[in-house]
Amino acid sequence: MNIQTVVTQPFSDQKPGTSGLRKKVPIFKQPNYLENFIQSIFDSLEGFSGQTFILGGDGRYYNRQAIQIILKMAAANGVGRMLVGQGGILSTPAASCIIRKNQAFGGIVLSASHNPGGPEEDFGVKYNISNGGPAPEKVTSAIYERSKVIDSYKIIEARNINLDQLGSQKIGEMRVEVIDSVADYAELMKSLFDFSKISELLRSGKFKMCIDSLHAVTGPYAKNIFEQLLGAPAGTVQNGMPLEDFGGGHPDPNLVYAHDLVEIMFGDNAPDFGAASDGDGDRNMILGKNFFVTPSDSLAILAANAKLVPGYSSGLAGIARSMPTSAAADRVAEKMGLDCYETPTGWKFFGNLLDADKATLCGEESFGTGSNHVREKDGLWAVLFWLNILAARQESVEDIVKEHWKTYGRNYYSRHDYEGIESDKANTLMENLHSLLPSLPGKQYGQYEVGYADDFSYTDPIDGSISQKQGTRIGFSDGSRIVFRLSGTGTQGATLRLYVESYEPDANKQDQDTQVVLSPLISLADEIAQIKNITGREKPTVIT
Repeated sequence: MNIQTVVTQPFSDQKPGTSGLRKKVPIFKQPNYLENFIQSIFDSLEGFSGQTFILGGDGRYYNRQAIQIILKMAAANGVGRMLVGQGGILSTPAASCIIRKNQAFGGIVLSASHNPGGPEEDFGVKYNISNGGPAPEKVTSAIYERSKVIDSYKIIEARNINLDQLGSQKIGEMRVEVIDSVADYAELMKSLFDFSKISELLRSGKFKMCIDSLHAVTGPYAKNIFEQLLGAPAGTVQNGMPLEDFGGGHPDPNLVYAHDLVEIMFGDNAPDFGAASDGDGDRNMILGKNFFVTPSDSLAILAANAKLVPGYSSGLAGIARSMPTSAAADRVAEKMGLDCYETPTGWKFFGNLLDADKATLCGEESFGTGSNHVREKDGLWAVLFWLNILAARQESVEDIVKEHWKTYGRNYYSRHDYEGIESDKANTLMENLHSLLPSLPGKQYGQYEVGYADDFSYTDPIDGSISQKQGTRIGFSDGSRIVFRLSGTGTQGATLRLYVESYEPDANKQDQDTQVVLSPLISLADEIAQIKNITGREKPTVIT
């Protein structure tokens, strides 16, 4: 066994965010760049010698090459066993599932989520801890601190592993097991949902659905679960072959980027149900026939109907949502007598609540929902949850949503994304906005009186950690609000996200166009933050 110690120098830009380290492929392919970060992970961990780790990714460009490097470094650093998804493929929720099932020490997930893939596009590395969830800040901070001073890394000289062949292989003293990417995850889904009832619906001939995997990681999972296990007709899953560049598309399941699915669902003879997943399989978009379900509403509806699903029929411990997500879930929690937690954006904040059994269902407005079954959001889980509800209620998606609004009121809600803004302009906008906050409470803007204006901060109820500057909120006396946030998921420039929300309890006023209803608040957001003036953008890149 020939372990090499390679002399290296630190890179200054290896600070992982809420979703790990994301950069363009050419940056990762620089000599020692990936190696430095991986060694920084191992150097910051304790007590992992001889332990089991999980490794896999979303199949994007550089996935296979990175896996071979990581395997050789893991062997050199004393890892005992590495479970790798076949072909290097593991969806993010499946990785979480496998970590938990095998009581692994942790896992390395290769993904840049919903960002584009290809030789010049995005790549990412994320470390997940033993609960299956993203590493908390104390772990990512330790990784970053190590990356700033690293002077060498360890790697073993060995042949590449055959990633396509199931079974056990060895690198030095480390056992590498190439595992079925889908099997453990599918088994977990079967334990949560009424597969016989869903199958009956899909085989009835009266119900048609369309699943778009956007040439990303969920293709093999969706084909196995929906077409093979549940009996949906062949072709139900479209764009089901994972491709390194996602077929040239943008694997973000929203109304703009999942345009093929949107055309089908809003066209003639539309299916009854449609869904799309993102690059690494942790996000979802839900559509009915000519009907879009907002992620905020989706979370609330799953919570309100949880008793219909076997895995959740005994009740929920609580509900959690990210701060920018609409308050629709809060209204369900209140009616059900449950605690509802408002957290910063980032699934790691939900992990503590789930581990402490304070919440069962969680969701973000960014098309991500999940539960205590894993410690990541889970796109296909949400699809199965919806199908279970549809099979139990025998109503359309639109009817279920509108009935929900009548019961709980409707939170008109929209997110406007301004992508790829110059970072200095985005920072200027947020700094200017921050300076205005003390003067805003009590101010009148037409029909809107400002009730509060602040930067959202969060004290974790489990570990007491404090997270500050998590987004700027302006709330009005009628319950409406505007939220501004810079997203940390991109690799180029900054994405400004504007969230606008207005509550409507009157059933007679719940069937209006969202953008029309929210237009006064959208205009007000521009007036206060000077979005057009500062960014030079006349309109958002994406509206959801």
